[in-house]
Amino acid sequence: MTDLDDRKNAFESKYANDQETLFKIEARAVKLLGLWAAHEMGLSGDDATTYAGDLVGHNMKEPGLDDVTSKVSADLAAKGKPTTTVNTMLASFLRDAETQIRAA
Repeated sequence: MTDLDDRKNAFESKYANDQETLFKIEARAVKLLGLWAAHEMGLSGDDATTYAGDLVGHNMKEPGLDDVTSKVSADLAAKGKPTTTVNTMLASFLRDAETQIRAA
């Protein structure tokens, strides 16, 4: 029975680790998207950092990334900026974030 318990604990530990990694990847990608969007809207320095941080916080409210892309699109549109590349940029930042997190 010990072997089964050990195996169960190993699977649970791996699952928890995988979920933590996915959370970090998503949070990093949202931050990168926020910094990009802030730049597009003419924000810099602390204002850009604050916008990106607020976007990460916004992402915690609902599962998935649709709420994030909707918010960024709305914010860009409010500044008269194009919104067509938001999903493309997010996909790129997800790849970048995964590379960064897995390399750490």
